[in-house]
Amino acid sequence: MAKRQSNISQSPHTTPLPEGCRHIRVLVEGYEDIAFWRGILDPYEDDYVRFEVSVPQREDLAKGKKTLLSQADMCNSGLIMCMDSDFDYLFADQTHDARIINASPYLFHTYVYSTENYLCYAPSLHNLCVKATKNDTHIFDFEDFFAEYSKAIYPAFVWYAYSAQISTPNIFPLQNFKNTVRLGYLDTERNGANTIVWLRKQVERRLQILEYEHPDIATRLGDFESLLHMRGVTPEQTYLFMHGHTLMDNVVSVVLSAVCHRLKNLSTTRIYNSDRTGLVLQNELSNYNNSLCNVRDALLFNENYKECFLYKKLQKDIEDFLQTNR
Repeated sequence: MAKRQSNISQSPHTTPLPEGCRHIRVLVEGYEDIAFWRGILDPYEDDYVRFEVSVPQREDLAKGKKTLLSQADMCNSGLIMCMDSDFDYLFADQTHDARIINASPYLFHTYVYSTENYLCYAPSLHNLCVKATKNDTHIFDFEDFFAEYSKAIYPAFVWYAYSAQISTPNIFPLQNFKNTVRLGYLDTERNGANTIVWLRKQVERRLQILEYEHPDIATRLGDFESLLHMRGVTPEQTYLFMHGHTLMDNVVSVVLSAVCHRLKNLSTTRIYNSDRTGLVLQNELSNYNNSLCNVRDALLFNENYKECFLYKKLQKDIEDFLQTNR
């Protein structure tokens, strides 16, 4: 039987390694994931191990999780793969992809739905606002808001995740889920309470439709919820497990924009209300505006998620691998 040929090119480390140092190649889903996984692996580099993160170099240019999983049998102590969990962590060994990931010591996944969920880790968002606006005033409690947001969307999330698990996504397609949980605006008064009330109404309308169209499925969700709870899903932390791009683009970006807008207004109001006048006032305003950065850029390079309980699971996986493959 002919030996299977690998589409993974062998690109050697371009700089000399210290004597006795291992070179471990790391393949990720796409170019946008390279910086994220480099940040994850950086703390583990020393004189004994170095990582090189890249995308698969294939003649057909294919990228993505399915491309990685199709070549999972190529992995070894010198070649590992890192990828988004999607729902594979939550579904345990109940799907084909989940079984592949869980069976291999050389495949690492995020545990949260995707890298975007880590970037949107609620306890880190105030610092992002400070970075973007240079204003450290606490006008919004992100942790409390995203706990309330998560509780509001939790029933819809259960429906969406279950339809994915039984491979019947037409029950609750991603676009319908996105339309249900997205935020069109954020009313920052009372820490977004009015927005949460509006969101709950959106979710309730969707649930009524789902329960009417699929009454048989509604009776099965209890056991599925128990499975989710065993994997760490609670109503207050649902946002960590939902579709990552929806969370980043249609929820967190909306919230950050609204909060940062208020913070920038506070800063400029303080400058206008100071004793400065004329050219000195204009220079102060210019200095402030020139110090600002784009909140989206701050979000994309966020690394303040490492206290997340799911990151601790990923951290242990990497440490176990390195310990086993010394």
